[in-house]
Amino acid sequence: MIITKAKPEEELNEMLKPYEKLFVVGCGTCSTSCMTGGEEQVAEMVKKLGDRAIGSAVVEDPCDLRIARKELKEFKAKVQGADAVLVMSCGAGVQTVGDYSKKIVLPALDTLFIGQTERLGKFHDVCKACGECILDETGGVCPVTRCAKGLLNGPCGGQVKGKCEVGKYENDCAWVLIYDRLKEQGRPELFELFRPPRDNSKKVLTQHHVF
Repeated sequence: MIITKAKPEEELNEMLKPYEKLFVVGCGTCSTSCMTGGEEQVAEMVKKLGDRAIGSAVVEDPCDLRIARKELKEFKAKVQGADAVLVMSCGAGVQTVGDYSKKIVLPALDTLFIGQTERLGKFHDVCKACGECILDETGGVCPVTRCAKGLLNGPCGGQVKGKCEVGKYENDCAWVLIYDRLKEQGRPELFELFRPPRDNSKKVLTQHHVF
């Protein structure tokens, strides 16, 4: 799930200032779960905008061009009649709505990370979309996100009794978690593998091949 938060009201108001007619698009999946862009939040935004809002829609997956095209089709006239489209989704959704509509698109939210949901309103950063996944070697625990230092080989000398020095020893050391998980799975030998520095070009190549 892509985790988002609402932009500060002052920043949002400044961004919206030049536009008199706005169409609001929400997200029926991730932003709904984050309570940042679902039906309720879109309705609140429309109410806040008053006469400036000329229509709204909550798209199931606004980051999916096929779904955005299909679900916004009935709103095409209103979308085209707007000065800009205010999108209450992650950055991928904002760009997809822009690609579909060719209109000015405005992000109502800030995209934070790809997260694991514990419960509504509580999420954990578990994936950086690094383009070089090694979860098969680390027992399903991502060292890039779960280790405060992003170490690909660990643990470092800063862990004490399985706790990380970053954050005053309150958080679990990712590499101790990895070791324990691999041991439980009967694969402790994987812990001894040396992992070279990440090839960041793989992330760039992944991004370039999205469309």
